[in-house]
Amino acid sequence: MSGRGTGAVAAVDLGATSGRVMLGHVGPNELRLDQVHRFPNGPTEHDDGLHWDATGLFRSVLTGLAGTASAKPLSIGIDSWAVDYALLANGRMLHEPFHYRDGRTERGVDAVHSVVPFEELYAQNGLQFLPFNTLYQLAADGDALAHADTALLIPDLLASWLTGAVAAEATNASTTGLLGTDGRWNDALIERLGLPTSLFPPLIWPGDRSGTLLPEVASETGLDPSTPVIAVGSHDTASAVVAVPMLTGDAAWISCGTWGLVGLELEHPVLTDASREANFTNEGGVDGRVRFLHNVMGLWLLSESVRTWERESGESIDLGALLASAAAVTEATAVFDANDPRFLTPGDMPARIADAIRERGAPVPNSTAAFVRCILESLADAFAHAVHTAAALANSPVSVIHIVGGGSLNTLLCQLTADRSGLPVLAGPVEATALGNVLVQARAVGLVEGDLESLRALVARSFAPVRYEPRARS
Repeated sequence: MSGRGTGAVAAVDLGATSGRVMLGHVGPNELRLDQVHRFPNGPTEHDDGLHWDATGLFRSVLTGLAGTASAKPLSIGIDSWAVDYALLANGRMLHEPFHYRDGRTERGVDAVHSVVPFEELYAQNGLQFLPFNTLYQLAADGDALAHADTALLIPDLLASWLTGAVAAEATNASTTGLLGTDGRWNDALIERLGLPTSLFPPLIWPGDRSGTLLPEVASETGLDPSTPVIAVGSHDTASAVVAVPMLTGDAAWISCGTWGLVGLELEHPVLTDASREANFTNEGGVDGRVRFLHNVMGLWLLSESVRTWERESGESIDLGALLASAAAVTEATAVFDANDPRFLTPGDMPARIADAIRERGAPVPNSTAAFVRCILESLADAFAHAVHTAAALANSPVSVIHIVGGGSLNTLLCQLTADRSGLPVLAGPVEATALGNVLVQARAVGLVEGDLESLRALVARSFAPVRYEPRARS
């Protein structure tokens, strides 16, 4: 891997609970990250439901970018969660974007499927059924669409506020349900659903330049106005998969944070009846790859449970100590379906989990540590099942599982995933999403060269994963 030397790029990495602006230092034999600014993120309650504070996020992003100015970054890239969008008219946002956990999406499901049955929809877009996918949200918007001329997913919205350019990055657009399996807007489907095709801007792909900074943005941040915003894998999982240090072709990956995205990287989508029935999805990846995956509820189950316990007790919980206690639990614990849709919305997660366990005729854990162990055993079981199902559906054998993201730091979850899958687990890097964002930018500006395998080899040299071997199950 060669390039023009070492340089810096700025990565804006937005998650469902926090956002970061990171400075990536990249060269042919160097890859490291510095966190410049971290800020909270989460839903805000409005009269009409749950929203994101996109305006506040943008202010935090500007603060973070100002903190990178002294390093003179060669470019900026933005990634975030998928599916959510802002509606705009004449360049102005009509309201803060709805949050995907808002209950309004349920009415959109019936509206879409009454026009295009799911079986036909899957054949056209290859997406698993999730009630919050963008096309269902748009169907739920109803008359509000009449006032809008543009819909922008979150990274595209922030990029437009930085540069004035309006475009839709393809990996994130692939989660809307409105792209065909050829990776282009499916105008026929859009029109059939009664949506205006004019809402959706031209597509761009990872490595393309969105534009350069607006004068007022450059003035506020202290950045050079010629600094380009580079399209990365703007769906955070697309960026994360770039930085999975897969050195063989028989690897599965789990990008684990609030959600657990479990899948394979393929050259072509899998659109079989069996894939649809297993609720696997085909989303766009960097360099035209396909992310064939299944969504598992993820560490949301644990974090929302911890929030409930803290609220009830009035005391903060030491998560490290709680996980250590969960690892010490020796009695058998119940396993519930981590993909049960009742767990999607915020609220009393332990009560919902207890109900799910009782419905299976199993005893509810009688301590917080045992409850946490139950959650992690259930997540590991769901991860293992998804890996083996993906391998069978794609006819692509798997010999190792990579876990990246925040979940890679959860040693108990990693070990349980190895145990339940019967496969070794390689954990790390934790900052895979930001690293993937940085690497796509670095390649675009000439700091490194090569295909995804070359980029992943640099990740593997820079961040040695932790290996977990499967233990015999009693």
